[in-house]
Amino acid sequence: MAYSELVKNFNRIREYMREFYVYGFKSRDEYTRKSARSYDDERRRLESWLGDYMGFRQNTEGKNVFISIDSRAAQHNPLYKAWKTKSFTDGDITLHFILMDIFACAKEPLSLTEITEQIDVYLSVFQEPKTFDVSTVRKKLKEYISEGIVCGEKQGKTMYYHWTMSKYELDRDVLDFFSEIAPCGVIGSFLLDQTQEQESHFAFKHHYITGAVDSEILCTIFMAIRERRSVMLETLNRHKECPSQSHVVPLRVMVSAQSGRQYLMAYSPRFRRILSFRTDHIVSVEMGEGSERFDQLRLKLDEMQKNMWGVSTQSRWGNRMEHVEFTIRYGANEQHIPKRLEREKRCGTVEHLDENTSRFTADVYDSSELIPWIRTFLCRITELHFSNEKLEKQFREDIEEMYALYGLEDGENDDIQ
Repeated sequence: MAYSELVKNFNRIREYMREFYVYGFKSRDEYTRKSARSYDDERRRLESWLGDYMGFRQNTEGKNVFISIDSRAAQHNPLYKAWKTKSFTDGDITLHFILMDIFACAKEPLSLTEITEQIDVYLSVFQEPKTFDVSTVRKKLKEYISEGIVCGEKQGKTMYYHWTMSKYELDRDVLDFFSEIAPCGVIGSFLLDQTQEQESHFAFKHHYITGAVDSEILCTIFMAIRERRSVMLETLNRHKECPSQSHVVPLRVMVSAQSGRQYLMAYSPRFRRILSFRTDHIVSVEMGEGSERFDQLRLKLDEMQKNMWGVSTQSRWGNRMEHVEFTIRYGANEQHIPKRLEREKRCGTVEHLDENTSRFTADVYDSSELIPWIRTFLCRITELHFSNEKLEKQFREDIEEMYALYGLEDGENDDIQ
């Protein structure tokens, strides 16, 4: 069978894109989850979409392919191309364009019988025309109704259909920004394709593009949240072979400002608490029943976020709440430091002790989430305290190891009390 860049099952290409781009390309011999033929086909698909961003290195283990995307040069997310290459049958594409032409020319709603008759007129000009029975046309119209392309209205016992799509004035700058920043930005990318091409007015210092492959998962989650319904998640940890299932009530999607990683915050009836799920670990989402507790659970999450630094809702050490406090000193010409504290404090508070000293305090569920941020103030910290003694000990030991690594004398970090 000839190779085609069109995708039949997006979840399959999503898996490869995660493996190849997010976790790094493996060589042909290293990738054992699928056959070598399957590996070659998916790699060629990615090369057809992302050829300008791909390179390879030759080493003793073979040829390793990689993707390198400079956000300064790539104004639009190149991973969206994967969503624009879905495969279709000859019948699908033929029926689609005939229906679109019929609705574009129709001055009033049409019944199924009238639509079928007009389809036969279109096909009659071919020597060996395709045929579409009433059942096939009805299923296609039902699909378009669910997509919002066609509207069906019953008059008596007869269903009448008409086109709902209209011409809109699309603001390219709005779409340009939305498509690169928002979850499900691929929707903006599709709309952007319908506008007149022009140079983008935006450039992104931190351009998080990998969320593009999770767009379908996010779309279903957003629909469930809007309709206040539960969902069945199928999740897969890259360190485990078998996926697991979780019945949850989705409450909110949160996006890391540091990494761009997307998380679903959801209530788990099994564990009776709110948990976080990485969207790139979710394999599929199946809509469930409505949840009567949705509003109550959303209010609970709102209250919990007053003590959430990231997405963790419990301490790794089992503590209910943990206190974090540190003091920093800065020079008279470094007023950007206290301003940064105020800007990045999230759920914490900042107290300015004098012109050169400020103290940060926070009560959070998991104080380990603050460690990467606290490290950025290391050379200015004069005092540091964690209620979690194990975490504080680990933090100080890490500092000791860092000093040893750089050959600094013992005690040079004694200014941190």
